[in-house]
Amino acid sequence: MREHDGINVTRVDLEEFFLHYLNKIYTAKTLLVEDLPKLMNNAHFSDLREAMDHTIDEVKQQIARMDKIYEALTIVHAKIHSKGLKGLIEDSFGEIKMHSGNPELRDMSILFYLHCIESIETASFQILEMASVKIKNSQVKELIRQNYQDSKADKTLYLLISAKYIYTVN
Repeated sequence: MREHDGINVTRVDLEEFFLHYLNKIYTAKTLLVEDLPKLMNNAHFSDLREAMDHTIDEVKQQIARMDKIYEALTIVHAKIHSKGLKGLIEDSFGEIKMHSGNPELRDMSILFYLHCIESIETASFQILEMASVKIKNSQVKELIRQNYQDSKADKTLYLLISAKYIYTVN
């Protein structure tokens, strides 16, 4: 056990933390694979639809990597109810309906929510990447690193598309 500034955290505690949040992000990613195509069907501009299609493929790769992590750690994914991400997605559908008559604002609403979702995922993978240092498995560390890099790239992609839309407004 290591004590630092009055905080006692063991390797076991950190591993439990890692697995709990891995389960949360796994559950969120599976939700995205289900719901992102529905959002994509509401996107007007082709660059947004293409980015979302690319993201769906990346999310499937991220899930496959997490499956490998579970396998490497010889554990099974435990589904965790994630109200936060589900709420964000539900809110996005409400915003889409609100802007149904204006394709540009509808796309900006989709981009807003996608950027929020990617921000959460990027932060989650970043923390998991830091925590993975204490897990004595280089494959796990590498798989988490790859998912973190993918999330950062997706977040940047949506930010660039948003900037393009905003700067082309008359």
